Amino acid sequence: MSLAFVTSLFFACTNSKSSDTAATTSDSAVAAAPAKPQPAEFADSKYADIGRKGNAALSSGDIDGWMSSFSDNAVYAWNNLDSLAGKAAITAYWKKRRGEVIDSISFTNAIWLPIKVNQPQSVEQPGVWLLGWYLTSAKYKTGKRMTQWIHTLMHFDANDKIDRVLQFLDRAPINAATKK
Repeated sequence: MSLAFVTSLFFACTNSKSSDTAATTSDSAVAAAPAKPQPAEFADSKYADIGRKGNAALSSGDIDGWMSSFSDNAVYAWNNLDSLAGKAAITAYWKKRRGEVIDSISFTNAIWLPIKVNQPQSVEQPGVWLLGWYLTSAKYKTGKRMTQWIHTLMHFDANDKIDRVLQFLDRAPINAATKK
């Protein structure tokens, strides 16, 4: 290593007082400027609690308890483009499904991520979303079982009620388990 390089490096390192002053000045300017919101940020963990409580209620067969988190105008949609519109329709579907088709259902290994979308990147609504991934195991009235990972997205309205659910699952194992 040449002495000229060491000397330059030494002077560059010891001559940082003016750059520290510049950094402090620019840090003050940044602190004084209003913060621009990020496109998305973490939301309150209370939304993850809503997801956990909802899955527990669905697992126990308490459809009314689960539906208490939904708005009256909620839409429940699946990745195969089927959907239900309105809290009454969603409630009727799940009461029938849970009472006549599904004998038992459980959700394990859940991951919940509440986020707030400030600036949509595509077609998603702004506001709070809860992203959930969980292993679903169900026993059907046919005696057959099904296990798969399900991904669910829930959007919350201004009153912290679920107004949109998008659920991604594989219908093939469900259809096979429900056949007599």
